[in-house]
Amino acid sequence: MIGLMGGTFNPIHYGHLLMCESIREEFDLSKIIFMPVRIPPHKGCENLISAEDRLEMVKLAIEGNPYFEASDLEIKRPGPSYTIDTLRELREHYKNETLYLIIGADSLIQFHTWKRYQEIFEISGIIVAKRPDTDENLLYDYIDKYTSELGAKIQVAGHTAMNFSSTEIRSRIKKGLSVRYMTPPTVESYIYKKGLYK
Repeated sequence: MIGLMGGTFNPIHYGHLLMCESIREEFDLSKIIFMPVRIPPHKGCENLISAEDRLEMVKLAIEGNPYFEASDLEIKRPGPSYTIDTLRELREHYKNETLYLIIGADSLIQFHTWKRYQEIFEISGIIVAKRPDTDENLLYDYIDKYTSELGAKIQVAGHTAMNFSSTEIRSRIKKGLSVRYMTPPTVESYIYKKGLYK
């Protein structure tokens, strides 16, 4: 069983890493593949640094964890990074593996806006990570709907994601404030060396 974690990772931080490590253990995943998007279809591109820099930071962040892997699959593809296209490619590569897409609760609630979302349920299971501010009633309403109407395989992780964000990290860097203990030291060093998010 393989977990798939897409995102802008602008930049990757300890919240991403701790959530994925907890999910890997809870669901006994053989590995988790981190896939930075080139162009996010559901987010604006303001303050989005190059895909290559974001991929490099992911590689630095996961270095030393044998269960984590970085993929350039989405950044090599031109145009917006649609999950369905990525899953089709991965399904070809991992024919005999069960795939699980790891997403936040907010993304599941908006899942019906994703390109060919019904097909995503056919190719992959979903693992949902809750946030401290998750509306659980609304979340489970959507899970019931997708499960009963589309046969989706959705599980909710026991771990609650940490409540800090890449946006907060970018804001602190711009103000000249410390981001120590928010992202790995290797990522922090890379950001300062390249002068990112100034």
